[in-house]
Amino acid sequence: MSKKKSRNTKGKIISAAWKLFYDQGYDDTTIDEIIALSGTSKGSFYHYFDGKDALLGSLSYLFDEKYEELESQLSGCDTCFDKLIFLNQELFAVIENSIALELLAYLLSTQLVTRGEKHLLDRNRFYYKLLRKIFLQGQESGEFRTDLSVNELVKLYAVSERALLYDWCICNGEYSLKGYAASTMPCFLSRILA
Repeated sequence: MSKKKSRNTKGKIISAAWKLFYDQGYDDTTIDEIIALSGTSKGSFYHYFDGKDALLGSLSYLFDEKYEELESQLSGCDTCFDKLIFLNQELFAVIENSIALELLAYLLSTQLVTRGEKHLLDRNRFYYKLLRKIFLQGQESGEFRTDLSVNELVKLYAVSERALLYDWCICNGEYSLKGYAASTMPCFLSRILA
């Protein structure tokens, strides 16, 4: 199976699973329903995932798909700072409108206790690659501080996003994630400007 076809199959399974998790809840979603909605086979499902629980760690895959989609829209932003705010707002809108709060909370909690792969911290994700590119451009243009490395700047950004996600979860989504981030992310990021 080609790498692209393999990625498409895995992506179809993940997308179908998260749609069903959102629509009918994690507990009420079966593997057979995921397979049916994704248009794949049971063999394909088990090739990529040990079971339904393994899909919980795949949320970062969906986030990266969204970032890949958004990259082409970044040219409409005037500054690298604007690019970061745009990405944050778009992702948080997706999370707020498409990901059940309980599932997001569960994902974050599993990342705290897992001894295996921590998907959210995988520096090979498209998310981190895109952020490194933006921060490097910002440093080269004089927009961002240069006394911190690109990787340190990326970490500050990622920590800020995770902090907002964590707070939103422990507050049971009592406020708009996107709305709150619109005022807090610029404050967090103002410290990295040159």
